[in-house]
Amino acid sequence: MTDHCCEAMTHRVNVCCDQHDDPFACPDALVDFSAKFQEYGLIIHDGGTSSITIDFCPWCGRRLPESQRDRWFDELERRGIDPWEDEVPGQRTRG
Repeated sequence: MTDHCCEAMTHRVNVCCDQHDDPFACPDALVDFSAKFQEYGLIIHDGGTSSITIDFCPWCGRRLPESQRDRWFDELERRGIDPWEDEVPGQRTRG
């Protein structure tokens, strides 16, 4: 489990809903956290899976970790892996 910057962020990232399995479908889910990229985002409830990346916690004001998105894609490229075509080691597939 990831340690977040404050209790409020932890609560918002881990919202559990008995009506929605997907946080992007739940109007009570406000924040998405990508462990792979170490990114936090405010969920856009438009029927898709978009979010707006944030750099500071809306509740405690702390700076959030720097995104690892570019590093992740750079490492895959260095290994000759196309994340859109090839199997990515250590990545779970949705089923």
